[in-house]
Amino acid sequence: MTDEFVVDICRRAVQVTLLVSAPMLLAGMIIGLIVSIFQATTQINEQTLTFVPKIVAVFISLLLMTPWMIHTLTTFTVEIFSTISTF
Repeated sequence: MTDEFVVDICRRAVQVTLLVSAPMLLAGMIIGLIVSIFQATTQINEQTLTFVPKIVAVFISLLLMTPWMIHTLTTFTVEIFSTISTF
């Protein structure tokens, strides 16, 4: 194994991690933005109002995206194992 090979594996691992986590992060960010706009317009400063919708949105996006996430992670793992087995 060369240094470039290890760096490439690490780079792809970070890319896959960001790709897999993106739906939950985006859902939380969008709901957080909507809730903060709602709080600014109504001047409601309830702290729990920001957390509950974000948790629900992240959970729903996790349920919807789980098959895709599993497929992406499985594909990446198979690629890693097949690449390592060639050495």
